[in-house]
Amino acid sequence: MASRIIPILAGGGTRLPAHIGIIKALEDLHIEFDHLVGVSGGSIIASLYASGLDIEQIKEIALNTDYSQFRGFSLIKLIRNGGLSSGDAFEYWVDEHLQGKTFDQLDKNLHIVATDVKRGKPVIFDAEHTPKMKVSLAVRFSMSIPLVFSFKTFGKHLMVDGSILSEDALHRDWDQCGTPVLCFRLRGEHEYDELNTQGLFPIFNYVTLLIRTFMTTISREYINDAFWHNTIIINTGECSAVDFKMTNSQKYNLFKIGYDTAMEIIPIKTNTNSLTPAMFSPKSNSN
Repeated sequence: MASRIIPILAGGGTRLPAHIGIIKALEDLHIEFDHLVGVSGGSIIASLYASGLDIEQIKEIALNTDYSQFRGFSLIKLIRNGGLSSGDAFEYWVDEHLQGKTFDQLDKNLHIVATDVKRGKPVIFDAEHTPKMKVSLAVRFSMSIPLVFSFKTFGKHLMVDGSILSEDALHRDWDQCGTPVLCFRLRGEHEYDELNTQGLFPIFNYVTLLIRTFMTTISREYINDAFWHNTIIINTGECSAVDFKMTNSQKYNLFKIGYDTAMEIIPIKTNTNSLTPAMFSPKSNSN
């Protein structure tokens, strides 16, 4: 079994407890990693773990957090800034749990990926490119789910959710040593109850439908054959990536799904030596 990898916690939105289960499985399987990559909801868990918090502490945070506090509904913000919520409350929450840490203060080498919609390219935040940036700001960029959170600018970039990019943006030589990456992608069944789009004010449900459809499309993105050996799909069932009313029972179930799937599939991927070494390094951001 490969003893060292670089895990990529990719996507998921509010289904982040599944990523906690994945990290727990990596620990129980004695898989070592000094670098980890976080994208969208995965960036939350990756940043908390890289800051030095253990799995039980992170699980406690996820269970005790009411996600609905992060969701707003301001049509003015939607029209002016592209999102129903500013995302400020979410960024503050992340920063509080990270104790204001910057990338150069983390225990592990963390790489956060967001998307610059102006150029259609990924932007990487880490100790090499943005050492003095607060990690919470990078997580806010990567978690900028379109229509849910407002667009944010960073230099010449217009930042949105890190999930909106091609796979080759993630499968790269993160530590510049060729260490294989293992990308954990969350994918759901997405059989939702119908939303009522009738009545005097149907705009809220229309926007909700659009957001859910968009996130579903991302989660079902085709996986390139070249990256299949380095990818593990976590089937999260009917849980939505934008469920801000998630119960503790649902959170526990997502944790178990992430853990059980990782415990089953990681040994298969690593024992067969199917993991391919990383081939190219991330380029510097052009701010």
